Amino acid sequence: MSAPQERAALTSRPSLYSYALRLAQEQPDRPFGGGHPLPDEPPGPERAGLRGEHAFAAVEVALAPLLAGPDTPAASAELHRCLVGLPVDDGPLVGAVLTMDLADKAAARAIGRHLTRTGTTRRPVSVGLALLRRLGEPEDVPYLKVLSGLRQLFGLVMAALEPLDARTAALRRLDAQVHSPETRPLVDALLSGDRREIRSRLIRQPLGPRTIGARQARWIAEALGLPALLSGAPVDPRLLAQAGRLLSRVADQHADRPELLSLSEATAAFDALVRRAVALPPTVEHAVVLLSLALDLHSGQAHVLPWRTGQREQLLDTLGALILYPEWTSTVRTGPDADATPAVRRRAVWLRHTAEQVFGAAEPPGRLRIEVALPDPDDAGRVETRFLLDGRPLLPEAFGHGPGDDPGYLLDRGALRATAEPREVKLAEASCTEGCCGALWVTVVRADDTVVWRDWRRRGAQPSRSPEPPEYRFEAAVYDAELTRASGDHGWEWPGRTTARLLDSALRARPDLWTRWGLTFLSAYTDFRDPERVVVTYAEHSVDGSRRWFDWRPADDGPPAERVARTLRRIAEEDPRTYEEYRN
Repeated sequence: MSAPQERAALTSRPSLYSYALRLAQEQPDRPFGGGHPLPDEPPGPERAGLRGEHAFAAVEVALAPLLAGPDTPAASAELHRCLVGLPVDDGPLVGAVLTMDLADKAAARAIGRHLTRTGTTRRPVSVGLALLRRLGEPEDVPYLKVLSGLRQLFGLVMAALEPLDARTAALRRLDAQVHSPETRPLVDALLSGDRREIRSRLIRQPLGPRTIGARQARWIAEALGLPALLSGAPVDPRLLAQAGRLLSRVADQHADRPELLSLSEATAAFDALVRRAVALPPTVEHAVVLLSLALDLHSGQAHVLPWRTGQREQLLDTLGALILYPEWTSTVRTGPDADATPAVRRRAVWLRHTAEQVFGAAEPPGRLRIEVALPDPDDAGRVETRFLLDGRPLLPEAFGHGPGDDPGYLLDRGALRATAEPREVKLAEASCTEGCCGALWVTVVRADDTVVWRDWRRRGAQPSRSPEPPEYRFEAAVYDAELTRASGDHGWEWPGRTTARLLDSALRARPDLWTRWGLTFLSAYTDFRDPERVVVTYAEHSVDGSRRWFDWRPADDGPPAERVARTLRRIAEEDPRTYEEYRN
């Protein structure tokens, strides 16, 4: 298609904004979250698909003259033609706009508005939305609301709308993306605006990790307006508890991004909830809610929210005073009955350890504090290692794509021990795997009486926007003492985890048990689906270099020391390849 033909095709078409507005007026009952397809677009030239620095340069060359030129009909037509024919794929095109230097922000904002409101095809409107994502103002909200009805532009519109009107963006995301029978009734209530129905649905809403992920939980929290929802009197304890569970879901460390840091009213929500927590009866379920919030304020995402001076500490003091009140203390510290299920016993251990970890009379933390944290056992989350540097959690700000690595690797196997030989250590890995959103690595080395953490690296396919951590230096004696303290703290363990730790250590110390059978020991750990079940993994090396893998689940009856001794005896006496319980 020639330039004149392209210009004619573009100018004869209505803008996508006009198209979306007409559809919204004609079908007012249709879901407004990305419900309509784009109209057919005229064919464009074949694009070479420039990427990386080449894409950035091409976009900058195309847009730079427009930032300084007058806004005339001829310039507008030229802008559309240029963007349609730009030899850059749509993804890199938008990415380049999001990262390029915008010296004249007012001119860039004007171009973004022009493209968003008058663009007739997807590419120009996408560029306009990318500019408004960076520079949008409240006057752009009505246009973004209309464009949110177009399916192929929905994600770009939401990214531009969210900083300007978080509640509207959340409602549209929920409407477009949540259809499960467990959660859709709450979404429909939020869309209706009926406050009584919203409260009723929220109280009945399942909020476990299998029902609602961290991102959905944030959208629900935004749509609810938690501070206002909790401000009414009298306080309904059921509503208060659900609000606490919802905040805990938003703060999930296992999400692929730190959702709590994106919640617009996060500090106000924590403040409103904690100040009304006295209305909660002292039950185990309510203790779990309060301690989950306290743990996050102590060492999770909530710690690094933009608090007023002393506000976070005051909220922790309020929670601590409540948890240490006699009625609550008996709930938190009383052990389970002798005939309690393993799940009840795990929760009792978690309550006691978390209360001690957050509110115990520990020594003032030094420059480095290492703690083991795990979610409520009913959530079946992963045990993680957290690092407080100068009193501030490292991972939410420096990484944010997943929890700290398992203490079995970092502490029990000595990965963090510092020697004169530099050692690269993985502190955290994205929940979606390192190959997707990366991992955070640091080099640990001892130089005389100093331990240094340096040469930070984030590996993975996706670039990180988190600031690079600085080099940290620790007194070697203090560093070693902290590692010893953290490695020796097993108060959080349940019997299955203790068995796995002791067995892993014993099997690593006895490689002869495996070599006699022509096998190699890999690891011992607890089954994610059954925390009391220990899994032993090992491998057989074939002559051709291939490996045959085995997963063996030993019997899980008896105390940990007895289980370990029984497992060692069996490996010494029988070829592990003959076990009936193994899977390969």
